[in-house]
Amino acid sequence: MDTPETRSVVSEFLGTLLLVFFAVGAAVLAGEYIGTFGIALSFGFTLLALAYALGPISGCHVNPAVTLGMLIAHRITLRTAVEYWIAQLLGGIVGAAILFLVAKQVPGLKTDGAFGSNGFGDRSAVHINLGGAFVAEIVLTFLLVFVVLAVTHKVALVGFDGLAIGIALATIHLIGIPLTGTSVNPARSFGPALFAGGGALSQLWLFIVAPLIGGVLAALAHRLTHTPYSPLRPPAEQEPPADERAAS
Repeated sequence: MDTPETRSVVSEFLGTLLLVFFAVGAAVLAGEYIGTFGIALSFGFTLLALAYALGPISGCHVNPAVTLGMLIAHRITLRTAVEYWIAQLLGGIVGAAILFLVAKQVPGLKTDGAFGSNGFGDRSAVHINLGGAFVAEIVLTFLLVFVVLAVTHKVALVGFDGLAIGIALATIHLIGIPLTGTSVNPARSFGPALFAGGGALSQLWLFIVAPLIGGVLAALAHRLTHTPYSPLRPPAEQEPPADERAAS
């Protein structure tokens, strides 16, 4: 079981679990105290930390839209993408379940229909309509996936990729929270919606479809702006640098 593939899949499961628990948890448990800015920073900082902790193992996608972008960019194989998608969805569910357990211990905390889920219409702070929410999620996800693809490209400045990704996600949430609660991540939306129920579940389709479209468009745009680079293996499977191989 101790193989690069197993470590990568477990990393995606654990990373998505932690992203949902801590970042969505900031909205559910502390939103009243930290506000939109604090929630946005929680998402950005959590992803930043995970990028450095898990990036060398799995690439730290923790997001089906990012994985789809990586697949279209030929950075990973279809098999790896499917394994990541399963791990991410399961991680999102388990992370939301743990958060739900904690939230139920807080007297008076409402979870039905809310619980950090995404929405439009009367479930949006600004009551954005379906079309506006769809376009917003596509554009917001486009930025995230494009930044991930760009900073993990071979010409990127090594060591600063996690910082750029974290800042991008925080910025995305500053804009997106009033609109839809910000998804840009089907796994992040799926888990909380299961426990929120009601409108969160009936509107969930948008926060699966729109981010995936955004991921596809970002991958296509990346082809036009960057030279090809496509190791078809997650980081844990790639060979060490030449100097390390020589030393061994």
